[in-house]
Amino acid sequence: MRNNGVYMSKTVKYTAAVIGTGRIGFTLAFDKKREQPASHTSALLANKRIRLIAGCDKNAEHLSRWQEFVKCAGAYNNFPYLFAASKPDIAVIAVNEDAHLEIALAAIRARPRLVILEKPVALNMHDAELIEDAAFDYGVPVLVNHERRFADDYKSAKKLIREIGQIQSVNARLDSGLRVYSKEFEASGEYSLLHDGTHLVDSVMYLLENTDSEHGGETSDSNRSAEVPPILRNIKITSVYYDDVQPEIVRNLSVHCSSSNCADINLHFSGRSRYFGFEIDIIGTEGRIKIGNGIFEFYKRESSKLYTGFYSLVRDKRIKCCAKTRYFSNMVQNAVDFLDGKASLRSTLHTGINALAVLEDIKNQIKDKSV
Repeated sequence: MRNNGVYMSKTVKYTAAVIGTGRIGFTLAFDKKREQPASHTSALLANKRIRLIAGCDKNAEHLSRWQEFVKCAGAYNNFPYLFAASKPDIAVIAVNEDAHLEIALAAIRARPRLVILEKPVALNMHDAELIEDAAFDYGVPVLVNHERRFADDYKSAKKLIREIGQIQSVNARLDSGLRVYSKEFEASGEYSLLHDGTHLVDSVMYLLENTDSEHGGETSDSNRSAEVPPILRNIKITSVYYDDVQPEIVRNLSVHCSSSNCADINLHFSGRSRYFGFEIDIIGTEGRIKIGNGIFEFYKRESSKLYTGFYSLVRDKRIKCCAKTRYFSNMVQNAVDFLDGKASLRSTLHTGINALAVLEDIKNQIKDKSV
């Protein structure tokens, strides 16, 4: 195995540190309904090539619980102490969006071999570009945890797209009870257009990009967003619904856009649903794919059982959602394979920034409509 001209043993362990020991950083590992591993800590511990050496959180209760679980690692209540005391190969940033800029810049300046950054890249494009510039200047690669790029079900759907003919339309929707957007929450990032909408936009981009590539759209390790142009273009809001009581809050939003291989892409965001839903429906000239949370359906063109001389779409029930998508373990393994020199990163800073650019375009159009 060769990395930067040096052959490496498979037994070599990379060290890692986790900054943020809240939900995605740690405690989702105890959610019995979720596919595990479901947190950065549990996914890192599950990989035999990684040794977790440090954790950091300003919340003393969170950090104490984490330290009880990861007994042999150091625990720090602020990230400057962590980087002064340890030099991890992998620095994981699993904090709220409003802290991404400060901590990402500090992590990059500490020069680990890889930064794993939770989605979205930042609160806005200005902050994201500062992170991008620092990553480029210090030569530190960044993996953005848009988890569906690593999930086995989405990788399967991407391959199946080749079997449904030319893509005619894409309909993607996110349903939750969290506000879609409000200017009041821009500084914290507590609105679904950013918080979960980044997954919806990035998933659509992932499924549509490089569909003819034998590597399934695997990206390079470059940190420059210009390396991969945005997949979605001609972005236009088609409808907005505001809260009845608080009219500054967007509750429903529909957006139309296009790509080089599909002229009809529709994104729908609901912030008044009493459930959480995430799904993408891709319709081709010869078939259809539906994928989302607990959803995986594949339809192909066959002779119709209803009309002579016609064809209908028939679901292939042999193709099902995999029992385990391995979204988190695959992400960590991709980090190891990258450090080994065996693979490119599947989700990079530039793909993450391209998704954020779409969200910022939408956000700016909402602001223009409210003037």
